[in-house]
Amino acid sequence: MVIDVHGHLTAPDSLYVYKANVLSHRGSHGRGKVEVSDDEMIAFLMKPTFGTGKSHFELLKEVGTDMQMLSPRPYQMMHAEKPAKVSRWFIEECNNLVAQQCRLFPNVFRGVCGLPEEPGVSPKNCVAELERCVKQHGFVGCLINPDPSEATNYDTPGLGDEFWYPLYEKLVELDVPGYIHGAGCRSPRHSYSLHFINEETIAVISLVNSRVFQDFPKLKIVCSHGGGAVPYHIGRFIAPTLRRGAQINFMDNLRKMYFDTVLYTPLSCELLIKTVGADRCVFGTERPGVGTAKDPKTGRWMDDVRSYIDAFDWLSAADKKTIFEDNAKKLFRVEVGALAA
Repeated sequence: MVIDVHGHLTAPDSLYVYKANVLSHRGSHGRGKVEVSDDEMIAFLMKPTFGTGKSHFELLKEVGTDMQMLSPRPYQMMHAEKPAKVSRWFIEECNNLVAQQCRLFPNVFRGVCGLPEEPGVSPKNCVAELERCVKQHGFVGCLINPDPSEATNYDTPGLGDEFWYPLYEKLVELDVPGYIHGAGCRSPRHSYSLHFINEETIAVISLVNSRVFQDFPKLKIVCSHGGGAVPYHIGRFIAPTLRRGAQINFMDNLRKMYFDTVLYTPLSCELLIKTVGADRCVFGTERPGVGTAKDPKTGRWMDDVRSYIDAFDWLSAADKKTIFEDNAKKLFRVEVGALAA
């Protein structure tokens, strides 16, 4: 069984028409909603997407993925938009569509919700939407954007700060993981893809250097994109703690988190697994997404991450099963059946 923990919503155009409308009137015309019938949604998911000539389902089957965790596309979530209700409405509509697709294809998709975060505002404001998605729709986790300002300021404290404790308390209560994933970027200095890596790096270091995992020993945290830059520059982060004689062991705290394999070269996947251990890696591809492109040298999809890991002869069969299946089952508490699509 192959479980991809990092997938995003492939949505009909009506979702983005809705977004354009609420942005244009800034909420003055009311909330409205996105309405897609079940028949329309099923037909949509069977159509080619991302310019590949294949549907979302076909792209999963092509690389042998049996189940995928589905969340809103992070760069679309516009956490810094004003008034904040515009972003909240859009994120809730995204979550509703994720819930619909999970209901229609329960053996293929599990929901991971977006949260209506606001710059500098306590994540207490996100708890109600998290509870709605978990309790009403059976979602198995939530995205956490470390920088809801979208690179316009850095007033929101790091994830190691007690500012985030109300969210951590609720995650522990609901027994679902928080999934660190950067979101939109408004800075002209860098793209949203680079912003993801920057913010995920900051988030990991903030957590490692904090008391979060001592205060919440049952908290489950997954970091996107292989942990930002941390596993690949590990020496730069370990050395200062050794010089200071820090009480917190950097690697011990790092290994309290999980890291997905949304890395599009074999070498980067190898370095991640060898740095944090197979028991701390969860299989992820974000397919279809930014990596759904063919490597001109090999002719293979860059986001066919399974083929990279399958080819690692230094990994045991048990370790591969841990990465492809066991860690995801444990983290997200899912039972898997036959592929239904």
